[in-house]
Amino acid sequence: MYPNPQEALPLTPRPNLEQYRKLAKDLVKACRSSDADAMRVWARSWVEQLARRWPGLKTLNTPSDAEAHAVRIAEFARTQLSSASRPCALTTAQFVIARTHGFLSWPKFVRHLESLGRAHSRVAAFERAVSAVVTGDAMVLKRLLREHPALARTESNREHRATLLHYVSANGVEGYHQVSPKNSAEIAEILLNAGAGVDATSDVYEGKCTPLGLVATSSPPFAAGVQRDVIDVLLAHGARMDLRGSVGHDSSLVHGCLANGQPQAAEYLASRGAPVGLVEAAGLGHLERLQQLAADAPLSQLLEAFSMACAYGRVPVVEFLLEHGVHVDAVVRGFGEGHTGLHSAAYQGHLDVVTSLLRHGASVDMIDHTWRTTPLTWALTGWGRRPSPQHYDIVARLVAAGAAVTSEMLEWDKVRADGRMKSALQARTSA
Repeated sequence: MYPNPQEALPLTPRPNLEQYRKLAKDLVKACRSSDADAMRVWARSWVEQLARRWPGLKTLNTPSDAEAHAVRIAEFARTQLSSASRPCALTTAQFVIARTHGFLSWPKFVRHLESLGRAHSRVAAFERAVSAVVTGDAMVLKRLLREHPALARTESNREHRATLLHYVSANGVEGYHQVSPKNSAEIAEILLNAGAGVDATSDVYEGKCTPLGLVATSSPPFAAGVQRDVIDVLLAHGARMDLRGSVGHDSSLVHGCLANGQPQAAEYLASRGAPVGLVEAAGLGHLERLQQLAADAPLSQLLEAFSMACAYGRVPVVEFLLEHGVHVDAVVRGFGEGHTGLHSAAYQGHLDVVTSLLRHGASVDMIDHTWRTTPLTWALTGWGRRPSPQHYDIVARLVAAGAAVTSEMLEWDKVRADGRMKSALQARTSA
């Protein structure tokens, strides 16, 4: 259900229950209006007010971000208010408000606001501690932990039930709180020394996520250069690496890292003893480990391993799996549904894998089931988003192998501005 915890909006700086009651009544009026756009106007006004009150806040810092939030909120409100037993009911409007802020119900939201209004309540202390964690304010955090000894193990009132240690991961919690200060490892150490549960769980990503699972799969700590340091602190305090679902769903720790684009964390955790199965070995390029496990693996697992190897450019693993029963045009998952290994290798810019797949007869005309496009379109999309020099050769080889080039591709502004890519799209000789 919308929103997931990461999409939740921030509260106003000094939240007042009456203003939210009025907001719900305004939503009811918009619902009953003859203007089909009334709910979107209501949502946009609300989001714009929050953006003004939180200037520069992550997730609301551009007009396009605010508009995207408004559109999603309006659609959610429209669905809820029209499908309820009583259309446009105030109680449903109140539920919409609560959910949009990350709470499961209006009563839970009301209790949170009432507690937040008491300066010395644990809820107020927890929210101040969250701010200290994401800003790296160690002094304030220590003071709050001294004043409220149970704070280190307190869970958020929001849907995800995260502890302060989960907030260190910058993952799974509110998007505007997904920030990694340079002293994140120190913050984690402070919390653990104060009694934080190193394997405490948070209800996100359809699993029971631990701080280790979340930080290892999170991009902000990696971008800030603190991911491994936080991992080391958690492991030093006994964090378990064998808990399935610690990264969400029913995934293993290493698999979760690979599925979320964190291969460095995956490799590091494997070196520290995290379990490595067939699919994980494929993504890491651990051919010997994969060979040990492949004999007894079902086809579904081999296909998942093939998909992971193509996505991470593991040519020896790809070759091994093709020689042991995986069809070169097998339909796999990983980036949406129903694509092939050639789609994902082309998107990621792995020239060696693309070359290998074409040599094994991979079709350049296969259409994926999610975006309904060919490997060539995936290659161009990957080049447009994260360009690499290999994308030029990949495009040329796909075209030389017979991939259809459309006028839209040639007329794309980015292609027209890049003579090398335009030449690659016009290649018709064997590369």
